[in-house]
Amino acid sequence: MEGIFWLIVIVVMAVIEIITMGLTTIWFAGGALVAFIASLLGANLLIQIILFVVVSVILLAVTRPLAVEYFNKDRTKTNVDSLVGKTAVVLQDIDNLKAQGQVSVDGQEWTARAVDDTVISKDAHVEIVKISGVKLLVKEKEM
Repeated sequence: MEGIFWLIVIVVMAVIEIITMGLTTIWFAGGALVAFIASLLGANLLIQIILFVVVSVILLAVTRPLAVEYFNKDRTKTNVDSLVGKTAVVLQDIDNLKAQGQVSVDGQEWTARAVDDTVISKDAHVEIVKISGVKLLVKEKEM
């Protein structure tokens, strides 16, 4: 009877993984598989549960970072992500205290703030360091 329970857990975890593609429940399906094999070999329920928890945690801790890195290596940056590191031209003085500033990059105008709270003058060239919501965080570029 315990074997059937572990088979149901394996199927449920696999289905959730297929639906979400989040690389989380698959490791618990692996733990359930080990617990299922233990049930076939006659291990008691406590041993099966311990095996399920230990194997699931080990699989999650050891293989998830590798899998995430493998699956994300060919990730295409979105348009916004691709702006980081680019040079922009200041269209309106950037002054964090006055909550003002605007830059142009790749023909698009963006609200901008300085990362170091300095005032950056109009027509200066800045490097995009980070994106926070709909604002570009920039630093003045050394020419």
